Amino acid sequence: MDGRKRSNVTVGLFVEVVQKNHQRTGELTEGVVSRLLTKSPNHPHGIKVQLESGIVGRVKNIIEED
Repeated sequence: MDGRKRSNVTVGLFVEVVQKNHQRTGELTEGVVSRLLTKSPNHPHGIKVQLESGIVGRVKNIIEED
């Protein structure tokens, strides 16, 4: 699914995000969404979320669970 649309990102979803300080390298961090921080319905760089671990980043990939 597309991490740039707010309607695709929900609390409890397992995602990969890129943190602000890792934007140049593109290093991804996995985690579970605890809060959605972007208010607009979409964002070209990904919806900003806070993970349960407290990490804030933009959603790059939504991991589909089988």
